[in-house]
Amino acid sequence: MSPVEYAEDPEPSEPFPAGLLFVPVRSGPASCAARFFRTPLGGRTAVGFTSVARLTATLGPDQTSIRLSEPALRALAAPMGVTALTVDPQFSAPTTDRTAATVRERENSWHRWHPQHAVALRVTGTAAVVAGLNPLIG
Repeated sequence: MSPVEYAEDPEPSEPFPAGLLFVPVRSGPASCAARFFRTPLGGRTAVGFTSVARLTATLGPDQTSIRLSEPALRALAAPMGVTALTVDPQFSAPTTDRTAATVRERENSWHRWHPQHAVALRVTGTAAVVAGLNPLIG
């Protein structure tokens, strides 16, 4: 039985070639490497954009890219176990601000303490030991 295709079908039965894509990359020590992303369900996917405008709208103006065909991108992703390809995703999660996250982490860290906190712990610990010894002493 052959699959039935409707004009309104949002996902065709057969994927069509996407042509040349703008693939986001990150620079590495020797050259650049393709960036792989996560789907909303957590699976890994390769991402390509059909225009620079769409790439910039989704990932920002600082994102570098290279041009690859859809089969070349799939061949690049296959050795890493990435089989999904997403073309022109509409949105992505915002990048994390590592500086703000580091400051927040330091502020909420246990390393930030006042000397009186140690005294309070010693007093509380001593009271617990004395309370535990009272039944033994009599």
